[in-house]
Amino acid sequence: MSSVFSKILAGEFPGRFVWQDDDVAAFLSIAPLRPGHTLVVPRREVDQWTSADPDLFAKCAAVAQTIGRAVQRAWDAPRAGLVVAGFEVPHLHIHVFPTWGMDDFDFARADQNPDPAALDDAAERIRAALAEL
Repeated sequence: MSSVFSKILAGEFPGRFVWQDDDVAAFLSIAPLRPGHTLVVPRREVDQWTSADPDLFAKCAAVAQTIGRAVQRAWDAPRAGLVVAGFEVPHLHIHVFPTWGMDDFDFARADQNPDPAALDDAAERIRAALAEL
């Protein structure tokens, strides 16, 4: 069965994409820890990061690093957070977000009802930062 991320990648469900190539895409989380919280996802369905082909995982990590630089720049954050949790959706995904402290890593504090206009703005800020990089 296709994951929700596969449906987003296929255009069956909406997504605010900030990165797309043949292997990996990145789009905003619908439950952000912080504005700019982005999910880096391989196009190929892989359940766990430990099962991923090493080259594919390396590509995901490289894209996550680029997105991390962009969210740091877009929000003038001192750090970019990175989490591979894997319990929410059975499809490898890397969470990347601007962070100011360890509290920002608390998924219980995620915004479960973000303003769509704020998500659109965050996507534009990331795209602009990527263009600058």
